[in-house]
Amino acid sequence: MGVVLSIEENAPERGIEPLVALVRADMELVNQTILSRSSSDVSMIPEVANHLISSGGKRLRPMLTLAASGLCGYRGQGHVKLAAAVEFMHTATLLHDDVVDESDMRRGKLAARMVWGNEASVLVGDFLLGQAFKMMVEVGSLPCLEVLSTAAAVIAEGEVMQLSAAKDTETSEDDYLAVIRAKTAALFGAAAEVGPLLADRPKAEIAACRGFGVNLGVAFQLIDDALDYGGASAKLGKNVGDDFREGKITLPIVLAFRRGGPEQREFWKRALERGEIQDGDLEAAIAILRKHRALEDTIERARHYGAMARDALELFPTSPWKTALSGAVDFCVDRAF
Repeated sequence: MGVVLSIEENAPERGIEPLVALVRADMELVNQTILSRSSSDVSMIPEVANHLISSGGKRLRPMLTLAASGLCGYRGQGHVKLAAAVEFMHTATLLHDDVVDESDMRRGKLAARMVWGNEASVLVGDFLLGQAFKMMVEVGSLPCLEVLSTAAAVIAEGEVMQLSAAKDTETSEDDYLAVIRAKTAALFGAAAEVGPLLADRPKAEIAACRGFGVNLGVAFQLIDDALDYGGASAKLGKNVGDDFREGKITLPIVLAFRRGGPEQREFWKRALERGEIQDGDLEAAIAILRKHRALEDTIERARHYGAMARDALELFPTSPWKTALSGAVDFCVDRAF
């Protein structure tokens, strides 16, 4: 059961392929840096790190750093280390998230915690964060260090905010958006912002890149929320309904809870707050979400934030970089449906 969207197939400006092509050479350097910086004499560290790092994923966040640098005319090599640092921050967050959420799957295979345990996952995540900050210092840009270190703190705040709101069906849409702005969009924004900072561009361009990244990050997470109830597990890299089984309150739930009657609200409280999930509850949840257009409206909100991301790029003249970043918005909003 899923949501069907009208997507223009094979349009050259749409999708992530133009961005991948533009950053391919730099991404090879980023990948080499990731491999070298995840090595350690402590054998478990590269084993755990590479389990997740090598398991796929588009590496969208480091690509944003490379592309924003290209958009702003940066000619040095600092963007490679910063892109690798961004990916390490993201990987550390995933390792920690899976422990907090007690997730079994990540990117289509067993989560690291299921193989090596919670302690190893947390500690290797800490190692990757340390390596990320080491690379930031090596680049020698205090403004970039400030942006990425601030993002690290904001992401942690978002995690705690989500933990505080866990299983709370009374969560408002504003409260939920505050969580994902911190937990997800902050790193997208920082990844894009360091490009113009490296290139020493004017404040307006720095703000535009940050705005692009933040709005793209919100759109990306909202589509993830919808995909959990309407996507295919092979494309998700996790099981459909994982958010439901873990009792996560995401935007589709927030919308359906508000729009439903007492009986439906009691269903959400039983399943999500009390964790009393019965056979057939996931199918029932999807039916309720569809009845109240919660998935469709979540996708529409994602498209709104995607449009805001594209608008942020309008400050820049037409270029292959601008076109590719606009295509990345289409990829984030249209993926997997």
